[in-house]
Amino acid sequence: MTKAIKKQALGRGLSALLKDPENDIKSVEDKNADKVVGNIIELEIEAIEINPFQPRTNFNEESLQELASSIRELGVIQPITVRKTDFNKYQLISGERRLRASKLIGLKTVPAYIRLANDNDSLVMALVENIQRHDLDPIEIALSYQRLIDEIQLTQEQMSDRVGKKRSTIANYLRLLKLDPIIQTGIRDGFITMGHGRAIINVEDHDIQTDIYQKIVSQNLSVRETEALVKAYHESLKPAAAKAPKGTSFEVSNDKKKAFTDFFGAKVDVKVAGNGKGKITIPFHSEEDFNRIIKLING
Repeated sequence: MTKAIKKQALGRGLSALLKDPENDIKSVEDKNADKVVGNIIELEIEAIEINPFQPRTNFNEESLQELASSIRELGVIQPITVRKTDFNKYQLISGERRLRASKLIGLKTVPAYIRLANDNDSLVMALVENIQRHDLDPIEIALSYQRLIDEIQLTQEQMSDRVGKKRSTIANYLRLLKLDPIIQTGIRDGFITMGHGRAIINVEDHDIQTDIYQKIVSQNLSVRETEALVKAYHESLKPAAAKAPKGTSFEVSNDKKKAFTDFFGAKVDVKVAGNGKGKITIPFHSEEDFNRIIKLING
């Protein structure tokens, strides 16, 4: 007998144990709990209910069909995880795609790990395992993080430890929830990427957000082009730089310049700026020459 066949037989044997009312296991202290918790057991699919805490809401039909074909050929390679809720009743913690695909091909049982957990533990396990293992879209991940904050009161630091992600990464996902719902839907449906969303979030006005989103979709803008669009929007909000008041400029004729030169006995330089202001430069060649000019000025 091969190892796989032995494992399947063990799973069926434990399944029979769970159907025995005299062995209704409700906690880890109960008799035979050690034989159930942590082991792979073949469970009837009809005894498993979908986890209401499941963060995934969109399931790609083509992807499910591909998974179903794989299960038909190879079986369920990775068991699902459930928690026991009542006698022969279970609630899914993780593995909804595998469960759905198994139903598609008409399987009656599915291999499962059984855990005994309260609702909070179930929620944490479901959200953390889905974040880590499944191809959730960015909004679903963000919603999962938000639920861990709202319902379990986990801090971003605690979430970082649980899911193995940097706090800054978690913060970036959570910021996506500030986007207009239309844009969140666009990310979920694949019309724009998380990178586009991170650029748009820098705009607070939701009407402007949606205007930018429509331009991205209609013009097929890249993330870099979107960032430039957002930057241009912010630049347009800055007050226009105050223009320098126009002065009345004028020109100093050569005759007037010559009059200065004749009076001081030195070549006087006269400059006038565009605003009408200017300066007069009187050169001197020695202290004696400087004193001479002073006497002329003092009359």
